[in-house]
Amino acid sequence: MKSKLILILALAFFLRFYKITSIPPSLNWDETSIAYNAYSILKTGRDEWGQFMPVHFKSFGEYKLPAQIYASIPGVAIFGLNEFGVRITPVVYGTLTIFLLYLLAQELYRKRYISLISAFLLAVSPWHIQLTRASFESSFSLFWFLLALLFLVKGLKEKKWIIVSMVPFVISVYTYNTARIFTPLFLFVFYLLNFNFFLKNLKYLAFSFLAFIFLTSPIIPFVLSGDASARYKLVSITNDKGLIPRIEERRNLSKLSPIFTKLIHNRYTYNTYYFSQNYLAHFSPSFLFLKGAGHHQHHVQGVGELYWFQAPFLLFGIFVLLKKKDLSLKILLPWLLLSFVPVSMTNDSIPNALRTLIAAPVYQIFTAVGIYEFIQKTKDQRLKTAIIATTVALFIINFCIFATNLYTLYPIRYSRDWQYGNKQVVEYIKDHMDEYSLIVFTRHYGEPHIFTLFYLKYDPARFQNSYNLERFETFDWVRVLRFDRFYFPDLGDEGTKYQDVIKANKGKKILFIGKPGDFPPEAKILEKIYFLNGEPAFEITNNL
Repeated sequence: MKSKLILILALAFFLRFYKITSIPPSLNWDETSIAYNAYSILKTGRDEWGQFMPVHFKSFGEYKLPAQIYASIPGVAIFGLNEFGVRITPVVYGTLTIFLLYLLAQELYRKRYISLISAFLLAVSPWHIQLTRASFESSFSLFWFLLALLFLVKGLKEKKWIIVSMVPFVISVYTYNTARIFTPLFLFVFYLLNFNFFLKNLKYLAFSFLAFIFLTSPIIPFVLSGDASARYKLVSITNDKGLIPRIEERRNLSKLSPIFTKLIHNRYTYNTYYFSQNYLAHFSPSFLFLKGAGHHQHHVQGVGELYWFQAPFLLFGIFVLLKKKDLSLKILLPWLLLSFVPVSMTNDSIPNALRTLIAAPVYQIFTAVGIYEFIQKTKDQRLKTAIIATTVALFIINFCIFATNLYTLYPIRYSRDWQYGNKQVVEYIKDHMDEYSLIVFTRHYGEPHIFTLFYLKYDPARFQNSYNLERFETFDWVRVLRFDRFYFPDLGDEGTKYQDVIKANKGKKILFIGKPGDFPPEAKILEKIYFLNGEPAFEITNNL
């Protein structure tokens, strides 16, 4: 059994580690921000904003939680500020998550085959592989949640583990915003479902509650602050900028009486409708088995979040556990059903694989139970062999489709979605930096300043104290407009176009990096950078 587990963990590591620096095809701005802030903490003890050891990293104005950034420091320190240094951290904790699922399944069922199958399914899961090949906070939050849940389940037998479990539960809250809602909800429901146990052990309930509150107290002021509520409103289904116009439109089109119109078309009915719609979307066959999430960074595309062959076994596993009234359902059902609550309160990219990754291990456990119970209950050896052979064949086909998409097609098709080209731009800048007194880098594709800082390995202390560092806020985001000799306008805007910048900086030698169409025909293009599908990404010119 130990050798089988080692093979599964080796497979899990390989699937996450293979071509890690080039698939996904480039670091996105969140990865570079996480890594550069880790680098800044490592070098100066302060983030890019100059804040000493913060609990929240302001970053682009979205206030990143700290766990992923602090956990990235060892990788950056050992391997450097590069793709490998950033992504080795999720590869490691992603592989360890497989091991934790094995231990949790073993704690729940004491059947090694269920534990091994659960671990194997998560090891090869398209859902989990995608989100542990890049630095995503949700996958790190899942690691801590599984560790916490393992301790909590152990605590039903050895009560001291209940208190211990609060530490990883709290770390999950410090890792990803979704956990701020999910974790307290899960614990509340878990305590309710195990009411009799905790009634007899009130001191453990009290200690665990107080420990959770005490350990989360540093972030409570921020959660209650205007910054947090403003950020939530931007993605919430209750956002008035989208909700009110829809209600008004429906009321104007309604042919019912004014009283019935208001009863049907109002804030409460609409919020309930959109929440329900968002919630149920995550149980659709399209999301689970056919297409997966539509967000190109969060899913490889072309396959579901789960494999086809899992569907019948998953349903059978749930059926068996319900029929047995298995005690594990007191954990698995709340875990699954509550996983989709936080994201259903938003209007951003539904169905969403990133914010619901917490649910992925539950599906693997249910599938593993279904496979195990099927093998145990099927007495006809020929039927059993035929179904197992068919299942293995379907898995191989589905896995080959997934692997082909991930390792061959995905980086070519979706390099633009990963902000590909920024590294190549900065490498050009590094080679020619001393030739120019001003470097103008378009912000058309996102956040060029963070790629500049990252790939130049720009001294964090120098950046924090840059004499001309200029930031500006735009709606829900904070942008860096300039620092040192760098200037980051949108070259397509009036007043900041190619000729405007030249006029405003007479006598300066200027290097321009823009998108195709930003420069007049007479401009001499020094370099062109292309997305991996052959489409043009950047053009580089100057005013000489």
